[in-house]
Amino acid sequence: MELTALTEPDLALMPAPLRIGDKVRFVSPASAPEKEAVFEGAKTLKSWGLEVDFGEHAFRTFAYLAGTDEQRLSDFNAALRDPSVRAIIATRGGKGSYRIADRLDFAAARNDPKFVVGFSDITALQLSLWKHCRLISVHGSLMPDGQDSETLRKALMTSEGMCLHSRADEPTSSLTTEGTATGRLIGGNLALISATAGWALPSLKGAILLLEAVNMFPGAMDSQLTMLRKAGHLTGLTGIAVGQFTDCFHPIDGFTVVDLLRDHLEQLEVPILGGVPVGHGYQSQSTLVGAMAFLDAAAGTLTVSG
Repeated sequence: MELTALTEPDLALMPAPLRIGDKVRFVSPASAPEKEAVFEGAKTLKSWGLEVDFGEHAFRTFAYLAGTDEQRLSDFNAALRDPSVRAIIATRGGKGSYRIADRLDFAAARNDPKFVVGFSDITALQLSLWKHCRLISVHGSLMPDGQDSETLRKALMTSEGMCLHSRADEPTSSLTTEGTATGRLIGGNLALISATAGWALPSLKGAILLLEAVNMFPGAMDSQLTMLRKAGHLTGLTGIAVGQFTDCFHPIDGFTVVDLLRDHLEQLEVPILGGVPVGHGYQSQSTLVGAMAFLDAAAGTLTVSG
């Protein structure tokens, strides 16, 4: 399928590509970041010709969070409302975005669409923004070691499509089945998809589900996937793109994380593409979530429109 066939409008909000001189703002809607890591990320953005600033509370700490709920929400909403800010970059994931995901200024997001960049815990914000605004976001980051910054630059600063290729050395590549699928690419971190079910998780009917995870025990993964399936949240998917499941449980009597995923996902009877280089692993890539995508299991590709 040609990429042009994936770009028919259906009320989604696609932010304009960033231009040299545009301002981006770092905010911390979840856990507190390491300053040096953030500053290194800022250097990369500046090398692309972008202006960088920081939310008022970006480096606060409160227990395991980057400031109180009100402080983190205030920074995020201030960035949504500021017309000079053209993209919002989460300093990190961690924990806590789910605490404020229902209180974002959705009217501001609709009136002035801008990219929200993050992954892991930031999935909660991206899902809520899609549910309320159909805002296309960027699943990715500059912060973790091994991130492919070029795919982030392409997602932010061009309107080109991108093609993610399944990697044979990713354990989830063995989940790949047969067939093709077209739909909006929705999802991200499994734990946050599960945590938002029933309140911030949008409908996944007609979507290609994106899944990745990190530091998960088998019982937690099993219960999350069971709930999502049996509550009907995964009904009507057109396909599934499985990314990196990093530092998840070791085999138990030969039973692996891939076996657990297969047990749940194959019951959905849709094409599955595993080994997608998205998540917390080596050389993970950025991609647009909410954008139209075409999954080709035989070719081992996930093509996402710009």
